[in-house]
Amino acid sequence: MQTLTVDLKERAYPIHIGTALLTRPELILPHLIRKQVAIVTNTIVAPLYLDALSKPLAAQGVDIIPVILPDGEEYKNSDTLNLIYDALLTHHCERKTTLIALGGGVIGDLTGFAAATYLRGVPFIQVPTTLLAQVDSSVGGKTGINHPQGKNMVGAFYQPKLVLADTSTLNTLPDRQLSAGLAEVIKYGLIRDLPFFEWLEQNMGALLARDPEALAYAVKRSCENKAEVVIADEHEGGVRALLNLGHTFGHAIEAGMGYGKWLHGEAVAAGTILAAALSQRLGWINEATVSRIRALFERAGLPVNAPDLGVAAYLEHMAIDKKVENGKMRFVLLKAIGTAVVTADVTGQALRETLLETTHNENSA
Repeated sequence: MQTLTVDLKERAYPIHIGTALLTRPELILPHLIRKQVAIVTNTIVAPLYLDALSKPLAAQGVDIIPVILPDGEEYKNSDTLNLIYDALLTHHCERKTTLIALGGGVIGDLTGFAAATYLRGVPFIQVPTTLLAQVDSSVGGKTGINHPQGKNMVGAFYQPKLVLADTSTLNTLPDRQLSAGLAEVIKYGLIRDLPFFEWLEQNMGALLARDPEALAYAVKRSCENKAEVVIADEHEGGVRALLNLGHTFGHAIEAGMGYGKWLHGEAVAAGTILAAALSQRLGWINEATVSRIRALFERAGLPVNAPDLGVAAYLEHMAIDKKVENGKMRFVLLKAIGTAVVTADVTGQALRETLLETTHNENSA
């Protein structure tokens, strides 16, 4: 097991990365104020891992309240959030009850937001079971739900007490979900870690083959990058916005196609290619660099062609992106592989031309 620390002073918390961690209650018990936990999971993860997590805790005298939600991005909404509140109220959960998110990014975001708002704040723990959640969404305290007009538009910054990344859970992850997680892994190389990008070029085959050492290294390196950014800018006032490379376009794809049709990582991959193409149009990177980026996403099994929603639809969805400031869209673009910037200096013409030339008439990933 390897342990990293997100050093946010009095709110610092550990990230444990390793195999067979779900069955080690001693990693969780020190973070419980009261021996009562509500484990929030979904219909896919519960049959696989709920018992593995809950039985060792129950054997230590912990009262377990399972909350099993439907699976999918289309359920990341206020109706599903209320199911969590319903369960907590039904079981008379108090402020010292800890919520545990057992699942992927949707479960983590829903559980974290429920924790941030139930009784004005209760502790929670992230136990991510997808690659995307282990390398990105479980770390950093972003929680929230989708609104019909935009992704993650309702939420809070609320840090967990612990992140328990059991890489053994990746063995049951569908190939499509594994690839989706790799989109966020590649992102770190693109925005701030050229040596990691080069490592990914050399080791993509091992990652797709689920080599345990390669996966553990990718999770650790990604979490190191994420933790450093979060420590520097917890509430996304500056450098943390770089973590949204590909997300402005990607969120538009998810909303435009209908939540759940494209996985988040798939939309981020196609969105990153759009961001790279826009960076090239501005003269910041060359065609060879764009091709190199595209090639790595393709090797990861990810879509590199964004769907043709129409320029107007893209602009409409992007206009309510969280990075819009003073009415101006801000984009995360590339100066080079390993160097990203946030800029509002993008003309409407450059954006429209990029969308027209780079999107395709494909309605599925």
